[in-house]
Amino acid sequence: MEQKRKFDRRNKGGRPKKGAADKLKYRLTVKMATSDYYTLKGKARSAGISAGEFLRGCMRDGQVKERLMPEHTGYIRQLCGMANNLNQLAHKANAAGFAAVRMECRVLVARIEEVLNLILL
Repeated sequence: MEQKRKFDRRNKGGRPKKGAADKLKYRLTVKMATSDYYTLKGKARSAGISAGEFLRGCMRDGQVKERLMPEHTGYIRQLCGMANNLNQLAHKANAAGFAAVRMECRVLVARIEEVLNLILL
C-alpha cells in the first residue's frame, strides 16, 4: 500500500498547469475595416507575434487619452479668442510701438495664464 502512495505522489512529467491569471479564457470579437485588419496583421507579422498577442501588448502598454470635457472645450475656445487678440496687439505694437500696448499685453498674458491653469488643474 505504501508503494502505491509513493507512485501517486511522483511527478508524472509534462508542463505544469497554468494558474488562473495566466489562462486565456475570455474571447473578444472586434469588428474592423479591411485596412485596419491588414494594418494589424502587418504590424503583428513584423513583430513576429500573433495578432492576438499584439493586441494584448497594445492593451497593456498603450495609452488612450481621455476625451476633452465640455468645460475644457470652452477654455480652448477662450484661448483661441485670446490668441486672436494677441495677434491684433502685435500688429498694433509694430505700427505704434510696444510702449503703447504694453499694459494690454500684460493683462492678456495674465488672462491666458489663468485659463491655462484652469485647463491643467
